[in-house]
Parts: sequence; C-alpha cells; structure tokens
Amino acid sequence: MAYLDQASERLAVAINPSIAPWQIEARHYRPLIERVIIQSERRVLAGETVPAGEKLVSLFEPHADIIVKGSRDAEYGHKLNLTAGRSGMILDLVVEAGNPADSDRLLPMLERHIAFYGNAPRQAPADGGFATRNNLAIAKAWGVHDMAFHKKAGLKVEDMVKSNWVYRKLRNFRAGIEAGISCFKRAYGLARCTWRGLDHFKSYVWSSVVAFNLVLLTRLKPT
Repeated sequence: MAYLDQASERLAVAINPSIAPWQIEARHYRPLIERVIIQSERRVLAGETVPAGEKLVSLFEPHADIIVKGSRDAEYGHKLNLTAGRSGMILDLVVEAGNPADSDRLLPMLERHIAFYGNAPRQAPADGGFATRNNLAIAKAWGVHDMAFHKKAGLKVEDMVKSNWVYRKLRNFRAGIEAGISCFKRAYGLARCTWRGLDHFKSYVWSSVVAFNLVLLTRLKPT
C-alpha cells in the first residue's frame, strides 16, 4: 500500500490522460487493501475472531462470501438455493448473501414458490439441513400435504407424510434432483464462475439455468 501511495503522489502532478484509468483503479483498490490489513491485524495480532461477514476474501471479487457446510473445506463465492419440479426443471433459484443456515431458507423459498405459481406444492422433499419442527408446521399450514426431509432431525415420518411409502418416494425424488444438480454443476459451468463482479456472477448463474432448462425441455418434448 505504501508503494501505491508513493506512485499516486508522483502521478498526481503528471499531465497525461493515460494515467486517469490507473488512478481510478488505485482509488478502488486502496480501501480494499486497508480492509485486508485491518482484518489481518485484528485476527493475527489482536487474537480477535473476525465475523465472516466482515472479512474480505478477494481483492478482485470483494462480493465473495465464505461458505462453510459442516466439516467440508471452506469455499468462496455464493450459496445457491433452488427448487425443481417433477420434470427436473429448475423452477426458482436464489443467489444468497452471506452463509445463511439451510433451516432459515426453506420458508422464504416456499413463499417465493407460492407467489410465483399461486399455491404450495402438494408434496415436497428437502435436504436434511432444512428440517425443523417449525419449518414442517408452517409448510403444512401453507398447503404442503407431505413434506419429507432427507434427515428426520427428530421428526417422525408420520408427522411429515401420510405413509412410509410416500416418504420413500419423496426421498427417491430428491435423489433424482441431486443428480440433476450434479449435472448442472459439471455440464453447465456451475462449479466455478468465470465472470467478474456480482451482477455478472448472477448473470452467469441464470444463463446456466436457462441453458439447463432448454436442454431438458427438448428431452421432454414428445416425439
């Protein structure tokens, strides 16, 4: 940062139009470098625990979040939550801010589905991380007759769905959606975004969704 300040002072008196873009870039990066220095001093020298939301993990992609799921290694980017229909088509997707718990995102995603499509799905499976008694009760109150979580998390099958057969069917359906997500990541570039900036990140994600759905539509089209 000292070198940057020295260069800025020397170039401030120079009369050269080509310097202007460099100065704009320097003014952009200097506060980001300051943030990195401050968070490093807090963590390393002061022994302070810096909240994830206050950390800057990339000078070039400052919007990137720290994503931690269980015992897995930390990743950097944005968590995506999506819903899919019986055909496997992606019906909705949200690029989340921060690293929200799955259990906090079930009801907002269900609320979006109801707003978009007019009513709640009659049956729905979800990952185990979404499972809470409160989520189950509200989902049923909003019109979901059978709500099957992959992990029971203390819930009884008879509380979630009307029979063990329905529970197995919904869990198998969820496994099929997981396979679709795997294809989505491997074949449509969702494992790693290569476009810079948050707006471009979202555009990249949604372009992948459109491509995935278009290919699925052609496969579903009757001959």
